Amino acid sequence: MYRFLLTPRWWGINLFVVLAIPFCVFMGTWQLGRFEDRVQTHEAADKQPAPGTRAAEPLDDLLPVDTVTSGRPATATGRYADQFLVPGRKLDDRDGFYVVGMLRTDSGKALPVVRGWLPGKAGHTSVPPAPTGNVTVTGDLQASENSGTAGVDAKGGLPDGQVGMISAASLVNLVPYDVYDAWVTLQQTDARSGGTSSAETTDSAEATDSADRTDAAAGAAKGAAALRPVPAAAAQGTGLDLKAFQNLGYLCEWFVFAAFVLFMWFRLVRREAEAVRDVRLGLVTATDAPPSPGTATETATGTATGTTPAPASAPATDKAPDTPTGP
Repeated sequence: MYRFLLTPRWWGINLFVVLAIPFCVFMGTWQLGRFEDRVQTHEAADKQPAPGTRAAEPLDDLLPVDTVTSGRPATATGRYADQFLVPGRKLDDRDGFYVVGMLRTDSGKALPVVRGWLPGKAGHTSVPPAPTGNVTVTGDLQASENSGTAGVDAKGGLPDGQVGMISAASLVNLVPYDVYDAWVTLQQTDARSGGTSSAETTDSAEATDSADRTDAAAGAAKGAAALRPVPAAAAQGTGLDLKAFQNLGYLCEWFVFAAFVLFMWFRLVRREAEAVRDVRLGLVTATDAPPSPGTATETATGTATGTTPAPASAPATDKAPDTPTGP
C-alpha cells in the first residue's frame, strides 16, 4: 500500500522532510543557547558589586571595555580641551542634553568625560565651564555608543559643538587628536563650583595660578543650572531586554515549524494511502481518485488488477456495406 513512497516525487518530499526537521531543531537549539547566555550574563551582572563600592583603577588597566569592565570606576589625568553637547538625552523622563568634555591625557589621546546632564535645549541653555589646568577625574567606564544605543541621534546635521553619539568614530572627525574608544560618566557633581565635579581634582601646583580664572568662570556661570550626574548604563547584551525574549520567541517558532513539517508529511501520506485503498477495493476508479503527489493512483491500479490499462480503442465509424450496383 505504501509503495507510492518510492516514486520520484515522493522521494523529493521525503528528502525535504529529512532535511527540514533537523535544521529547525538545530536553529531552535541555537536560539535557546542565546537566551541562556543572556540570562547567565544578566545574573553575573547582578552579582557584581555596586559601582560606588569598587575601588577606582587607571583607565588603561580597564581597556578595552567589555561586559566585565563596563561600569567600573576609572581614573584619568589630563586637561580639558574641547567641549561638546549631546542633545536629545532624557533623565528622569525630562528632556535635556549631556555635557561632554574632552580630557587630553599625557599620552595625547582624549577621553570623553560626561560631566553631567542639563535640562532644556542644547545651545539655548547656559553650560557651566570645565575646570582649568590638570585635573584627575574618576567616573564609571562605558563603551562607545552606536546607532542601537538608546537616545542616540544617528541622522546627523547637528549644529557645531553638538554630537549625536558618544563614540570615538564620531568624535575623531571633530578634534585634531586621537580619542579613546570609551568614555566615563562622573557620578559626583558639585553645584557650588558652577557644575564642576567633586571627582575632578586639580593639581595643587596649578591651583593658585588658575584661581583668578576659576573665580571668573564661576561668576560667568552663576546663571547656569547645576549639572546632574548621568547614571552608568548596563553593558549591551547583559540584561533581559527585548532581544532576550526575541530569542525565546524564535525558539518556539523553530520547533513549531518542525512539528508542522512532520504533521503535513503524515497527512499527505495518509491521504495517499486512503486513495490507494479505495482504488484497490473498487470504491472508486483510477480516474475518480483525487489527485495526489506522485503517480500513486496508477501504481495502485496496476497492483490491484495485475494488468495494465488497455489502450483506448479507436472510435468506430459507420460505413455502409459494399453492394453490387445493377445495370
